Amino acid sequence: MIEAGIKFLHKHPLQNPGSIMNKTGYYLHAAIASEVLDALAKGQNSVDISVDLNLSRSTFALCNQELILDADNRLGREELQQIAGRENRIVRMEHGQLEVLEVRGDGYYKLVPTEQAPLLEISGVKMHISKGINPFESAGQMAAQVVRKGSRVLDTCSGLGYAASAALNLGAREVISVEKSATVMDLRKKNPWSQRIFGANIQLVHADIDTYIRELADGSFDAVIHDPPRFSLAGELYGEQFYREIYRVLKKRGILFHYTGNPQILKRGAGFMDNAVKRLKLAGFTKVIKVPELMGVTAYK
Repeated sequence: MIEAGIKFLHKHPLQNPGSIMNKTGYYLHAAIASEVLDALAKGQNSVDISVDLNLSRSTFALCNQELILDADNRLGREELQQIAGRENRIVRMEHGQLEVLEVRGDGYYKLVPTEQAPLLEISGVKMHISKGINPFESAGQMAAQVVRKGSRVLDTCSGLGYAASAALNLGAREVISVEKSATVMDLRKKNPWSQRIFGANIQLVHADIDTYIRELADGSFDAVIHDPPRFSLAGELYGEQFYREIYRVLKKRGILFHYTGNPQILKRGAGFMDNAVKRLKLAGFTKVIKVPELMGVTAYK
């Protein structure tokens, strides 16, 4: 049987894509399971698949209607059919046990497979730009708007840590990565694409950024990446008061990238993004530029 929910296990940093099977288990979803079932139906004795969510591909044996991952981990036709029937779910296998990477509690949290890195979905709401681009690339593009080599970076709402990971890859000397949800922090420990953040030059903070930012020193960051939940879930993170805090912690000539999302037209005719631009200017930012392709803005101190 597939075990729903998360078992909290210690994770190791991802050393390289090829080592993922020995570090965080094997990952499958409907498309992969269907590919294996098709290979079994054709009588193949092996199949080439990704078991680390598209970081790499490997060849595995098929024997006696089973997928042989290693001596301790194998999947029969019935289990593969169960996985194939669960759309938009990711299943992890480790020590012969299966679990779905989802958590039900104060909301419904799950990792959703894509053609590259998985995305985080909370109660049906995608927490990433996913239309026309994969979430890892979109987070990288956000980080590239503001991060330079040697930057000290504040990542306000880290989620799966994709923007923080990108900041490190861009040469940030230090990243302070803040996430409010303990559930999200536990899920990302099991996500192969998040493992970069469990290493050097990054501080992972479990806190509400609206409170935590007030403890940070003036002018202590070169760049801020602000990718908050949608306005209906965290309206305070779109307000002038919070923007003033971001302005305060940025160094002179520091840069903010703010994902605003929801560029719908409001009743008075002004766009959501336009209103965010106005509040950023009231907070002190001298230059604010829309970045429509990333559904956000860059703001300069």
